[in-house]
Amino acid sequence: MINPKRVAFQGEPGANSHLAITDVYPNVEALPCATFEDAFTAIASGDADLGMIPIENSVAGRVADIHHLMPYSGLHIIAEHFMPVRHQLLAIKGATLTDIKMVESHVHALGQCRKVIRQLGIKPIVTADTAGSAREIAEAGDKSRAAIATRLAAEIYGLSNLMEDIEDESHNTTRFIVLAREAIWAKNGIGPTITTFLFRVRNVPAALYKTLGGFATNGVNMTKLESYMIEGNFFATQFYADVEGHPEDKNLVLAFEELAFYSKEMKILGVYPAHPFRATFEESAG
Repeated sequence: MINPKRVAFQGEPGANSHLAITDVYPNVEALPCATFEDAFTAIASGDADLGMIPIENSVAGRVADIHHLMPYSGLHIIAEHFMPVRHQLLAIKGATLTDIKMVESHVHALGQCRKVIRQLGIKPIVTADTAGSAREIAEAGDKSRAAIATRLAAEIYGLSNLMEDIEDESHNTTRFIVLAREAIWAKNGIGPTITTFLFRVRNVPAALYKTLGGFATNGVNMTKLESYMIEGNFFATQFYADVEGHPEDKNLVLAFEELAFYSKEMKILGVYPAHPFRATFEESAG
């Protein structure tokens, strides 16, 4: 396993991705990048050892950019991390709730805190990201402006936390993937494993049905399947999938053989330990 010194993320210091890095790699340097593409480039070039990249959120859905960047990045998934998203209402020192007239944050954060925003009767202002909004209100020094961001952002920018954990849904969770330049597959047999792969089906009738049939008949649990167009082509669709299991497992070997028969191409993006959150979620759902 890699012992990273620097981990790249998209956003400004104090972003949720930065917070995820401190959860998993508490003693490393976090490298902020303006865009996801910049983060991928930092990993590929060696400026960062790893990347902490959000791929989906239980409220907002998938992070679309990642599915388009992954196939061509040459990077590999070596781990996953699930992090509950806890939004804080931040303002400059000395400000009170009665001072606040507007709140600034990323559109998803604002959407996830509608109840408190409505309750306080303040105006929501969409900004590029949560941590950036915290930095901007700290720089402005205006008591009437608040930001929705993380506790880490409050620490970094010297802000007061006027209301804690203001998200509407307590289940609000983001799944992150950890990316590396080298493919480091989890060892088989040491615990629950996730295999992530891409595939394109052949242009024949019922091709998708037949490719997926191999997973069903071989008892492989597919936990994620998403489709998206390739380069804007309505008739060229690529699929991104997660399954439980290791490519060396007999049932997955057979499922992949059937997939290959009906697929135009298939590429494994990562084989990594299943995060403990999966077991907790399955227990609560069951």
